Amino acid sequence: MLKRLPGFSNAIGIDLGTANTLIHLRGKGIVLDEPSVVAIHKESKRPIAVGADAKRMLGRTPGAIEAVRPMKDGIIADPDVSEHMLRFFIGKVARKAILSRLKVVVAVPYEISQASERALTDSTYRAGADDVETIREPVAAALGSGLPVGEPAASMIVDIGGGTTEVAILSLGNIACAKSLRVGGDAFDASIIERIKVMYNLNIGPRMAEDIKIKIGSAVPLKQELRMEVKGRDTLRGVPHSIIIGSEEVRDALKGSLEAITTGVRDVLERCAPELSADLVDRGIALAGGGALLRGVDRLISDVTGIPVFVADDPMRAVANGAGIFLENKNWRSR
Repeated sequence: MLKRLPGFSNAIGIDLGTANTLIHLRGKGIVLDEPSVVAIHKESKRPIAVGADAKRMLGRTPGAIEAVRPMKDGIIADPDVSEHMLRFFIGKVARKAILSRLKVVVAVPYEISQASERALTDSTYRAGADDVETIREPVAAALGSGLPVGEPAASMIVDIGGGTTEVAILSLGNIACAKSLRVGGDAFDASIIERIKVMYNLNIGPRMAEDIKIKIGSAVPLKQELRMEVKGRDTLRGVPHSIIIGSEEVRDALKGSLEAITTGVRDVLERCAPELSADLVDRGIALAGGGALLRGVDRLISDVTGIPVFVADDPMRAVANGAGIFLENKNWRSR
């Protein structure tokens, strides 16, 4: 009987996000960045499409097909669909030969339960992995943002993802104080949808809400406020309709979610040791995740905390890059 060779011929780090899945392949960097969406047949539950192809179907599928996002708040919401998605993505980037082995490192939220973490690792094994490790998302985000987290001084990361925001202070390679907040890009979109429905009797979908957030969303007043046309369905007449909205209205819609994030950041700062707080005065706070790209969110957090805030290079890929660093660095994997 054939025996598998020792060691791992393939090794990948996965950021299995609520909104997007990114995969870092050892020696090659990020090789996959696709939406965490699966289109399935409602009756048979048979997958029709995965990733970008499935996202294009959101809100546009016929009655027999449903486009779903199997991750919620950074954890598995639908095990069967999540496993299919994982198998599909892994198969795209790490095809296995008969004698090869596949090592997978998956980033998980800081406050994930043991049951949820076990469900995720089990799904990853069933999707084709031979060995699975997890890394807490704040650690991965900090590593991928280039923070000197191994030094005996504080580094702080705020990772605003699709389903969660991870806030953490790290020192000597470990988390000193952290918090997972169930608010992120999805909450931003939901707030925009609700605001437009209430103010204008207009129903819009998640894709339009995301487009609004990207094009005119902001966390602080802009020097020149922005406008855009928004199309949807009139809730009273049931017909297509369009309106013009401004960045001021979008900012007001995002206010509650942004306050939850700034409150979480202050809470973590208040719970950390005074010596670590002092380090952050000079080092500042790093922002990662797609939410870091919202206009002025760095300035908002800085105004609330009194600490310098900067957006990491390539913030949307920070977690996946950090998982790759963890995967390739024996010193980190021994911590």
